[in-house]
Amino acid sequence: MHIGRLVFAQVMDLLPLSEFRRCVARYPERRPGRTFSCLDQFLCMAFAQLTTRESLRDIESCLRAVPTKLYHLGIRGAISRSTLADANERRDWRIFADFAQVLIADARELYAEDTAVADLTQTIYALDSTTIDLCLELFPWAKFRRAKAAVKLHTLIDLRGSIPTFIHITNGKVHDVNALDVLTPEPGAYYIMDRGYQDLERFHRLHLAGSFFVTRPKTTLILSRIQSQVVDKSTGVRSDWIVKANGVTTASAYPDRLRRIRFRDVETKKTLIFITNDFVLPAHIIAAIYKARWQVELFFKWVKQHLHIKAFFGTSENAVKTQVWIAMSVYVLIAILRKRMNLEHLSLWQISQVLSLTCFEKRPVNSLFLYELPAPEDPQAGKQLSFLDF
Repeated sequence: MHIGRLVFAQVMDLLPLSEFRRCVARYPERRPGRTFSCLDQFLCMAFAQLTTRESLRDIESCLRAVPTKLYHLGIRGAISRSTLADANERRDWRIFADFAQVLIADARELYAEDTAVADLTQTIYALDSTTIDLCLELFPWAKFRRAKAAVKLHTLIDLRGSIPTFIHITNGKVHDVNALDVLTPEPGAYYIMDRGYQDLERFHRLHLAGSFFVTRPKTTLILSRIQSQVVDKSTGVRSDWIVKANGVTTASAYPDRLRRIRFRDVETKKTLIFITNDFVLPAHIIAAIYKARWQVELFFKWVKQHLHIKAFFGTSENAVKTQVWIAMSVYVLIAILRKRMNLEHLSLWQISQVLSLTCFEKRPVNSLFLYELPAPEDPQAGKQLSFLDF
């Protein structure tokens, strides 16, 4: 970071441009643009995310208003909404998906020393999805219902830093459980899911891969008790059973044993039941792991409120996926900035809000977050002496 450079340019310095060029070379264009490169496209879309631009016309107007600063922002091509629209429609979205994975790897390395639950060293993932409603006339490829379109973001986040590690974009009809088919299990990692992901055959694949899952069972799942284990009821645990799936279909789908934990939440006064294939961790730690799943809900809330993914700049599937992946890149970039500049005392929301207002300022980025309180004024300073003071 250097004094005299624009804040936006300093933030973009965190991008590994050599890796970006490799991603671009991996998916060559039939007719490569000469005046508007992939990097120009990424920077324009990243600018739109950071400053919450609403449309292509909005992006064009803002950037054309500062023509002398475009070079210092890193943008070399001519700015026009038609050029940006064509780039979003034409250029392969996998360029930006692969580059986002590069940034995700950097962010996960920075947050590797953080702990998510009870000082556990194992990686804990939360899997969930969110649906974004669309207009069926403009997005016919994303048909959801008879008169409605939607895309669904199947997302896996690493709870250390709430970093998204896997994003699968489908139309709204695809059921959540299908995300497990395209997910590559990580041995030794924990996967937290809600009951909508219950599928014992898919759970067994996670088990055979050496992964652990924690979820809540549906009421239709019948389990037979094999063994009861001693529990400490002061921790909220009411029962800890070793069970087996009972039924012709379920028993064949998951032939191994499972663990069923009944837990009483003191705060909500609710009794929750969990199933897992982990037989080592204490039962109350399993309950704490599932409770941490709420971070993925907060992630979706943050993304929808502070990134521009609820309305899209293009209507094709390629344009939608391009915008989503660049938005995720910006989110991860803010997380990287937060860690590298030791801003853990600030939330990602605070950092993004400050950056949105200071993109064109020439100040060191770290100085933007040095909040110094003004010195208290001397109550006697400037006070005129009265006659009684003599």
